[in-house]
Parts: sequence; structure tokens; C-alpha cells
Amino acid sequence: MEEQLPTKSTHKPKVLLVDDEEPILNSLRRLLRGQPYEVLLATSGAQALEIMAQQPVDLVMSDARMPNMDGATLLAHIHKLYPDTVRIMLTGYADPSAIIKAINDGQIHRYISKPWHDEEMLLILRQSLAYQHSERERLRLVQETWDQNQELKLLNITLDKRVASRTAELQQTADMLDLAYEELKHSYVTGTEMFSLLANLRMPPAKQTNRQIIELVRVYCKLHGVDEGTSRDLTMAAALYNIGKLSWTDSMMTAPADLLHHNDRERYRNYPKQSESLLMTLDPMKDAARLILHHQERWDGSGFPDRLKGEAIPVGSRLLKLAVDFIELQRGLILERQMNSDEALVYIRSYAGKLYDPEMVEDFIRVCAAYLSDVSLADPTVKVMTTRELAAGMILAHNLNADNGMLLLNAGKVLNGPLVEKLIAFEAMEGAKYSIFVKLPEEGDGAILEAGHVSQALH
Repeated sequence: MEEQLPTKSTHKPKVLLVDDEEPILNSLRRLLRGQPYEVLLATSGAQALEIMAQQPVDLVMSDARMPNMDGATLLAHIHKLYPDTVRIMLTGYADPSAIIKAINDGQIHRYISKPWHDEEMLLILRQSLAYQHSERERLRLVQETWDQNQELKLLNITLDKRVASRTAELQQTADMLDLAYEELKHSYVTGTEMFSLLANLRMPPAKQTNRQIIELVRVYCKLHGVDEGTSRDLTMAAALYNIGKLSWTDSMMTAPADLLHHNDRERYRNYPKQSESLLMTLDPMKDAARLILHHQERWDGSGFPDRLKGEAIPVGSRLLKLAVDFIELQRGLILERQMNSDEALVYIRSYAGKLYDPEMVEDFIRVCAAYLSDVSLADPTVKVMTTRELAAGMILAHNLNADNGMLLLNAGKVLNGPLVEKLIAFEAMEGAKYSIFVKLPEEGDGAILEAGHVSQALH
């Protein structure tokens, strides 16, 4: 359900749009026509500050690149002079230093890339103003509570009934504050997920990861009874673990990490630290930022950025690495070949004690089996074998693909002796090593069904 702006009064929120390109301002003004806002326009940072000196403004959305005074500097001035005003940066180019400056100095609420999507732009404005209203209401309730406490000190201690009545009122107000604070924390989590979806737009649909990682982390936390605060930190970390990649080129964003060249590999190894730097200034994100910083550490100490080893790696970071690698292996973001879910789990199991916490791996596999319908690794009748362990009568549980992605055999194929020999020969010719998921025949199945069509690559 979309957030609604307050309707208690006829006051219309004032929105100030700042851009040195008038066509951009005209496009934004047309977009906001008919919305419940009073729209103000400025073509420079100096003009924007003059407008704000004359009248209160609820929200400022500024372009990042402007002459004389850039957007980050303007938003930093506004943060210092008018901290209650919501600040949003609008930019048409990826500049990590400008983004970091806007977050650190301007304390921006959102970051929007050009060209924008109209519906997303309108949604962001509604959410930002709704957040501002809830924060003002919280501060009003805090002030009201303080005033009531001062009044309570002045009451005559002999008026027991009056004290009891006032105490009940204060308890009710405290309960309202608790509810308001819990709603704010929930809104922060929702906001991080919304931002992660916007960041995901940099990636083609087949390469997007954040939503699946968020859901997998939530299932793990639920099945293990993780407390609400830790679960919230893990969810925010899953939503924004790759925010440090936003400055990358499109080709680097979609390339498998294993194939990156030297310079790109250095940028890749720096993304957890850059993600943490972007988030550390936001107080509710500090614990999540620490989990993100260390989610590429490895159990044997060969990871990055700090080469932490074993128990020195935060537990949440170990879980986040399992979830990130499980999904990214299936998206082709780690290795060139895209794996299915079972193949990804076999890969993770093979690196237990090297890349991953060995005590968490099997537990993680059980969670995946409970959460995902296409995971058969937990089925006792399904085994993972090499080609030389195969025997006639076994049935393929999954499609078998060569390392180049070519389909060799379909799931459900019944193996016979000649077919197994062809697989062994083809594997040797390709210099590959296949992990083959088979369903063992039930006892009493003496007959071996004739093998059907085999890919031409095996002939």
C-alpha cells in the first residue's frame, strides 16, 4: 500500500527543484503537476538558498552537477541550515566521490539516477514526505512527553488520584512512542529494500540478485529463531551488499568475477569496503554495514578486505557470503557457467572449510532444501557422482550440461553401459569434471530401460 501524505490540514508540502538545465526543471514541473505539492524552482544553488531563506521548504531535490555550487555542496548547506528538510540528489552520471560527499555532508535521504522513471520518482517523493511527517510526529510526541513529565513534577504528591490518572496518560503516550519507533525501524528496512530494487535496475533481470538473497536470509533467520534486531540487520545487509558496485561499468556489473582482468579485479575486491563507507554515516545501518564489509572474507583467511580467518569473521557475514554466493553462482556472476541450485550447493559444499564456515554449510543446504522447491540435494535417493561412479539403471535427476552450457542429457534419462562410457570419454576430451545428479533405482528394478536421445556432442 502506498504511503499517503498527511491530510489533517490544507497545508501543501513545498518541494524545491534545483537544476541548472531548465528543460529538466520543466520536465519535473510537468511530472508534479496535479500532485498535492507546491512546486518551487531554482536554477542554481545560490538561488535555492535565497528561496529557502524566505520561506520554509519541506523537500529539496537537486541535480549533482551544477556550476559554481554542485549538488553535494548545496545539500550540505541545507543540512546545516535546515536539517528538517528532506534532501534528494538527482544525477545523470555515476560519481562515487559525489555520492559519498552527498551522503556524508548532505545526509541525503535518497539518490536518483537520470533518466528517471516517472512512477518511481513520484513514489520516492511520497515516501520521503511521509517519512518526514512521521519523524515530525515522533518529535512532537517526545516533546509532549517531556512537557507532561514537567507538569507531573509540579503536582501535589497528596493528590493520589490525579497522579494515578496522569501516570496512566504517560504510559499510553510511552506506548504510542514505542509503536511509532518500531514503525520507523520497519520503515527503514522497507526503505533499504526499495533502494536495493532501484539499484538492481542497473542489472538485466537475469543477473539481479538482491530480492532472492533477502528472502533466503529471512527464511534462515525464521527457521533458526534469530532475534528481531539481528534479523533486521541481516535483511538490510542483504538488500544493500552490492551498493558499492553502482559506479562500475555495465560490462563489469554483469561479468563473472572469475574472468575479471587485473584492474577490474582490484575494483571488485574493493566493493565491500566502498559499500560499508556509503552506509556507515547512517546510524541504523552501522551493524548491517559491518556485515557487508566482511561478507567476502574466507574461512581460510584468503578473502578480502581484511583477510579475517575462521571465528574472527562475524557470524552474520559468514551467512551473507553463503547466501550471496549461492544466488550469484546461479546468475553467472562468479563463474562463467550458470549453475542450477543443486550444482551451486555442491560447489559450496566442496569449499567448506576453505571459503565457508564448515559448521554452517550443511545447515545452509537444509535451509535451501526447505525453502526452494528445485533443490533435491536433501533427497536421500538423489546422489552426486562422478562419471566413473555411474552405473546402468541410474536415472538423471537434473539436466546434464557441458561446461560451455551445451545440453548433454535430459533429466529423467536412464543410463546404460555404453552411455556411461561415452560420458567418460567426452569428459576426458573436454578436460572437464562433471558433477552428475542421479536418482538411484529402487530395489527389484532389474530391467534397464533403453536410453533415449543423446546430444550429438556425445557421438
